[in-house]
Amino acid sequence: MAKKKEKKIDNSFENLESSISRTEQFIEDNQKLLTIIFGVLVLIVGAYFAYTKFVVEPQTIEAQEQIFTAQLYFERDSFDLALNGDGDFPGVLGIIDEYGATNVSELANYYAGVSYFKLGEYDNAIDYLSDFSTSDKLLSAVSMGTLGDAYSEKGNFNKAASYYKKAADETDNKLTCPIYLKKYGVVSEELKDFKEALEVYKKIKLDFPDSEEGRTIDKYITRVKLKM
Repeated sequence: MAKKKEKKIDNSFENLESSISRTEQFIEDNQKLLTIIFGVLVLIVGAYFAYTKFVVEPQTIEAQEQIFTAQLYFERDSFDLALNGDGDFPGVLGIIDEYGATNVSELANYYAGVSYFKLGEYDNAIDYLSDFSTSDKLLSAVSMGTLGDAYSEKGNFNKAASYYKKAADETDNKLTCPIYLKKYGVVSEELKDFKEALEVYKKIKLDFPDSEEGRTIDKYITRVKLKM
């Protein structure tokens, strides 16, 4: 038994040595090619860090300074100025064009989409909000809810329902969730999906009774029951 174990160990060492030998031979035979590949990888990594350090980071700082004025216009409901700027500062459309490599342009897509929605330009609102993504759950919910509003205004209730549901599912906070649940219920009624609408209204009553939507949801429950 001991001899079999010793033989097995010897075979393992022989296989390992053979594998190392083949690897060394491969490296020796392809040394020039491997050197070129390694050099290219070093150049790519170096170029990426240089681009980030000397292009993206300075542009990000500049874009953050530029978007500040657009945000002020947005908060004042001056949506045209928020979009197009005032001559001294660019609007969010200019920021998207000029600073597209930065994460500030991502936020600019949100402001552009909401601004277009407020101006009644629903197709533009959909285009810009569809290009927006964020890890901020609340902002994401508002973005998807606004997409739902835009599709609803266009009469596309299937799309509207889809985005209202996503907006409600994104976060269960008491501020936005009952709002988008209610809107989801209303468009479900438009789609003649009364069973779904009733379930949604009951959820608002159960989970968000103290919200504005929760305090008035009984009449919606009664209405949809009459339709069923």
